[in-house]
Amino acid sequence: MRKAVSAAQRLTLTLRYLAAGESQVSFGYQFRISHNLVSSLIPETCRAIYNIMKTEYLKLPSTPEEWNEIALHYFQQWNFPNCIGALDGKRVLNAKPPHSGAGFHDYKGHFSMIMMALVDASYKFLYVNIGANGRASDGGVWDRCSLKEAIDSEVLNIPSSCCLPFTDKQSPYVIVGDEAFPIKPYLMKPFPGRELNKVKTIFNYRLSRTRRTSENAFGIIQ
Repeated sequence: MRKAVSAAQRLTLTLRYLAAGESQVSFGYQFRISHNLVSSLIPETCRAIYNIMKTEYLKLPSTPEEWNEIALHYFQQWNFPNCIGALDGKRVLNAKPPHSGAGFHDYKGHFSMIMMALVDASYKFLYVNIGANGRASDGGVWDRCSLKEAIDSEVLNIPSSCCLPFTDKQSPYVIVGDEAFPIKPYLMKPFPGRELNKVKTIFNYRLSRTRRTSENAFGIIQ
């Protein structure tokens, strides 16, 4: 019997595949492994990486102190108080899944899945939801998202509210998003329209530059 593929080879193969985007057949020739084995090694390695590292690198805060720390970083770095994350969806192109009809055919004419993510002030992913079909809107994906369910159920220990900096006005902790999301007590989006007064324009500017952390995080991983 042939020797088993070592852990080092599995990791090297998977990282190169994720970085280069070449076909699995091509990597089979490069590593002298059948492409059928390559197609099973890559998902297995990705699952192992996720299971081992998820608690350290993809973990939602679980205490009020951790949420407060995220809000403090957002205020220090992006000048937006009481923000505990930036929310956005990213369409990831993929081959048409079998028997899926037009479910994954998005408005740009591609087949894609949606990755919904919550990001902190330093571009660190706090939460990821992957697999929604490309035809769905960001707001529609959010409605069926486990993060929304957890926030609505108040199981994440998010502080209720605190005073805005340099004022005595109480304000809830919020997630910032774009126009695709519904406005909620915990979800803030820009004022709609173009003919806005100075106060609303400044607010939209501050919110948009804060929300951009999620877009920057998607750009970094591409």
